[in-house]
Amino acid sequence: MPEENNRGTSTLPTPEKTGYGPVFAVREFRAVFLAHALSLLGVVVSEIALTVLVYEMTGSPLLSALVFALGFLPYLVGGTLLSGVADRFPPRRVLVVCDLVCAGCAALMALPATPVAALLVLRCVIAAVSPVFSGTRMATLTDILGDGDLFVLGRSLLRIVSQSAVLVGFGLGGVLLTVVSPRGALAVTLGTFLASALLLRLGTRRRPARAGGGTLVRYSLSGARQVLADRRIRALLLLMWVPPMFVVAPEALAAAYADEIGVGTAWIGLLMCAMPVGTIAGELYAGAALSPAARSRIVLPLAGAGLLPLLLYPLHPGLGWILLVLVLAGSAGAYTLGLDRWFVDAVPEELRGRAMTVHTAGLMTIQGVGMALAGAAAEFWAVSTVVGGVGVLGTVCCVLLAVEVRRTGGAREDEGKAPAKGRGTRAAKGANIEARDGADHDMTGR
Repeated sequence: MPEENNRGTSTLPTPEKTGYGPVFAVREFRAVFLAHALSLLGVVVSEIALTVLVYEMTGSPLLSALVFALGFLPYLVGGTLLSGVADRFPPRRVLVVCDLVCAGCAALMALPATPVAALLVLRCVIAAVSPVFSGTRMATLTDILGDGDLFVLGRSLLRIVSQSAVLVGFGLGGVLLTVVSPRGALAVTLGTFLASALLLRLGTRRRPARAGGGTLVRYSLSGARQVLADRRIRALLLLMWVPPMFVVAPEALAAAYADEIGVGTAWIGLLMCAMPVGTIAGELYAGAALSPAARSRIVLPLAGAGLLPLLLYPLHPGLGWILLVLVLAGSAGAYTLGLDRWFVDAVPEELRGRAMTVHTAGLMTIQGVGMALAGAAAEFWAVSTVVGGVGVLGTVCCVLLAVEVRRTGGAREDEGKAPAKGRGTRAAKGANIEARDGADHDMTGR
């Protein structure tokens, strides 16, 4: 089939009112949405199954924990050295190949003869491919939905699926392991990746690569340098990364906090679920009830104040109040809808795939760093003190970043105006830019 040069969105429904309905009216998005849900299910099940399998084979808690750690570490490598894949090759081909690579890794993991060392290496391969997949999918959404409000709502729906996976995915994986062996669960993962690849291959159009030239690594690093060298884009990326770095602390320390206040292990699950519940609720409300202009206006206030509820931790309130604190902190993630729009407006089209891959890699890496730092701090201070300190330090950092974002472009009040097409990053500086995902908080990486 010949390449289609039409990236236009003239056939897309224009949402006359806010809400998610017009997004689902786009056939290609429905395929991407379902493929995302399937591949995410595969990632979650593989993480649980692989953790159990490694522990059964070695009896080592350290090696079992490495399964999760290795879900973070390769992101930085894949997101920098391989980010050029997202712009250099046709996006549909990239998405399908990434799913097939993950399916191949799952198939090898499911083999009875695969040793522990190989299991960990294969886990690294999936993690290295994930930022390329996610960045390409984000950039492809602008092809499918345009770079306006439909894109913002489409990104929101994918994040809601990711947060929902945090709530139900591990539970479903646990139930699955009562029926089949860990390697049998990995075979299920193989099926979800293959189904995702098939949906993307048959349900999305073929589009040409955005740009390309030189060796892949040089092209990737060049894109990363361009992204990070631009003051406006750099400020937006930091506002996407920094709040999640701090907000993961209560979840990372949930077990230690439950022990500190003397509640049973059953409460740990509630402590870990409260924030995702708040994130989903905030995301749904902002997407369904707020106009694009309103989403733009709440970006900087929510980003700056979203960590303030954590200041209640050192006051040792009741557990019910702590759950409310976590729900409120999660709901502040609604600022991400407006920030998405700013980001896609600031990045030139030929750089979008690489920029969004760098964003995904940075987000996952910095969340891993945040978890590690919170755990290290809790070795010396009480968990309640650490979380309160995170609230103070995080708020200061986020307010400073909000000021920097405003200086580099600010929020545009007249949201109804269409952004200039083909605008470069230099032209975007100082211009009136429409309002945006700092807090994807997508721990699965998909």
